[in-house]
Amino acid sequence: MNTSKYLLLNFLKIGASSFGGFLALVSVVQDQMVTKDKAIKNEVILDGISLASVLPGPLAVNVVTYIGYHLNGIKGALISMMAVILPSFILVLALSWSYFEYWTLPLVENIFSGIMPAVVAIIVIVAIRMAKKSVTDYKQWGICILSGLLLIWLGGFFMTLGLIITGGLVGFLLYYRSLSPQEFRPPPPTKKKKSFPFLFLSILGAVIIAIILIPLLVPSGMQGFFSDIRKLMVVFSGMSLTLFGGGYVFIPAIQETVVQNLQWLSVKEFTDGIAIGQITPGPILISATFIGYKVAGFWGALIATMAIFIPSGVLMIAGAHFLEKFKNSNLVKSVFMGLRPAVIGMIFAASFTIGQSIEINWQSIVIFIIIFLIHFKYKVNAAILIPVSGILGILLLNI
Repeated sequence: MNTSKYLLLNFLKIGASSFGGFLALVSVVQDQMVTKDKAIKNEVILDGISLASVLPGPLAVNVVTYIGYHLNGIKGALISMMAVILPSFILVLALSWSYFEYWTLPLVENIFSGIMPAVVAIIVIVAIRMAKKSVTDYKQWGICILSGLLLIWLGGFFMTLGLIITGGLVGFLLYYRSLSPQEFRPPPPTKKKKSFPFLFLSILGAVIIAIILIPLLVPSGMQGFFSDIRKLMVVFSGMSLTLFGGGYVFIPAIQETVVQNLQWLSVKEFTDGIAIGQITPGPILISATFIGYKVAGFWGALIATMAIFIPSGVLMIAGAHFLEKFKNSNLVKSVFMGLRPAVIGMIFAASFTIGQSIEINWQSIVIFIIIFLIHFKYKVNAAILIPVSGILGILLLNI
């Protein structure tokens, strides 16, 4: 199977089964692509998380974009980004139609109650596996533990960003002088890397032209519709390029814009739209599909979804290009020797934080233990375990 087909099929499957937000999706990626397929190393995921944490845009999709670029350049990045979004886009589009037609949401509370303990179990196992392979000495263990404790204690986006920056700085100070210059030579340039500037500028130019020109080329009778489309494009692409910290940090800013300022949705509609984004697989910011559908139907849903993910994805491709180009230098290597344990500590902290949001009862404890043991001992695919845990939630919570 060629790389493009592998990325397409793999991320379609992951996008259709990774419930629970950013780290749940990353956990499924690690389980499938590192543990089972051995297509990438843990370091690739950790580097993607580090880069995504300091760039704007949705974290989960940006990490997937980085992995796609690592394996197959710009083509791989675009395929991966689109494939991981497509399943949740289709599902949220269907739920949006159902919601606005019948003013009701599907009954999913029990399913979600079963999924979240499983997500925590899988994230803990992923963090353990990453730590065993990427944390190699007591200094890195210190960075990992301190990072996790600080994030649990203080939390928030600015603490996350501070830990990323501090981890990189500490890595440089601790490891730069100990690295041998001969040990890390940059790989020879490839055709993929040489073609980057032209392809990147072409994609960026096409996006800008679409935003500016398309609404100006339509008949006057359709100007109202395309005015809404253009607003959706500008608003969501602006958020994509200016908001940091991922889905949960985005939500208040999106609410202020689409509810209070533009009045596209009521508070209840917005809350229900966010709920739909949380109970469906894939990234939480797929709620943009719901908002776009309310404003301009199918085309509004499509434009809002593309606008929230593609601009920051293009920026991520640029960041991935330069990181791949310079990552074998001693400077970058030493920085990442501090960054990776910091990110692993943050993953442990995230499992604790997510766990606090779960109602503790015997059913959730049983689901956590069952999924943890099956995944840890028998390495059953997380993409299978997460949907199965939803079924367990239905069965156990009705006892």
